[in-house]
Amino acid sequence: MEKGYVQVYTGDGKGKTTAALGLALRAVGAGLRVYIAQFIKKSCYSEIKALERFSDLITIEQFGAGGYIRGEPKAEDISAARRCLEAIKAAVESGVYDIVIMDEAGVAEFFKLIEARDVLDIIAAKLDTVELVITGRRVSETVMAKADLITEMKPIRHYYDNGVIARVGIES
Repeated sequence: MEKGYVQVYTGDGKGKTTAALGLALRAVGAGLRVYIAQFIKKSCYSEIKALERFSDLITIEQFGAGGYIRGEPKAEDISAARRCLEAIKAAVESGVYDIVIMDEAGVAEFFKLIEARDVLDIIAAKLDTVELVITGRRVSETVMAKADLITEMKPIRHYYDNGVIARVGIES
């Protein structure tokens, strides 16, 4: 693998995790190994089922406590986020993975499950050949200052605003 960069997919629009998963799919096609750690999430989404088909090249782990965070996070939310950070740090230092995806890290930081310093420590610890992808709404300016690529997803129109709920295979 060539030099690895830091990518950020953020913004209020749909598609941040989807973009990261598209990158993972492209990487698998090139024979690269991918590690995906999902902050906050704990559910068997369709993408989890799909990625199981590539389990020889993609490892995905969820570190959510199993509920939405409203207001102050619970101790189990913070503990799960800490375990997620430890797993990510091990992955970026291992030499096993070419791409490491920190899914929903922006949201985890926003809800104070982690701090910008934690993400900066991961960036500093990653091997030079590891591509690091950080997703989530509200990725901090501090983290974005260290990114090599930033994509902001901006909502223009979404059928959710007209009452359409998440559809299996499309949004979930």
